[in-house]
Amino acid sequence: MLQLSIFLENAKGRLAEVISLLAEHNVNIRALSLADTKDYGVLRIIVDEPEKTTEKLREQKVVVSLTPVWVLTVPDRAGGLAEVLNRLVKQGVVVEYMYAFVEKEHQQAQVVLRVQDKDIMETAMKALNLQVR
Repeated sequence: MLQLSIFLENAKGRLAEVISLLAEHNVNIRALSLADTKDYGVLRIIVDEPEKTTEKLREQKVVVSLTPVWVLTVPDRAGGLAEVLNRLVKQGVVVEYMYAFVEKEHQQAQVVLRVQDKDIMETAMKALNLQVR
């Protein structure tokens, strides 16, 4: 799956400005994560049409990049995430970052993962028979 990584200046109202821009273009944000440093923030979002949304944002001079990520279905119960992560560690997968959301329609927990080595992740997914969205 492709994630949008949007770079935001740490300025009053900048996050609201970008979110409003997405709303104007009828972009439905399925999941998001916001991380910041002293000078800037990185808004990571999952949307239905990432390429089209990226184009619209770039037209408005928003700095955005597309990043491949994995979205895993995780048992929505205590310990479900720990089980999946421990299985991935045993396969040599190193997680760079992650965030989660709940899919209302199917009542499932979803975890977005960015990993260091895409090939190792593909091998691990097959070996562990994990469900990818």
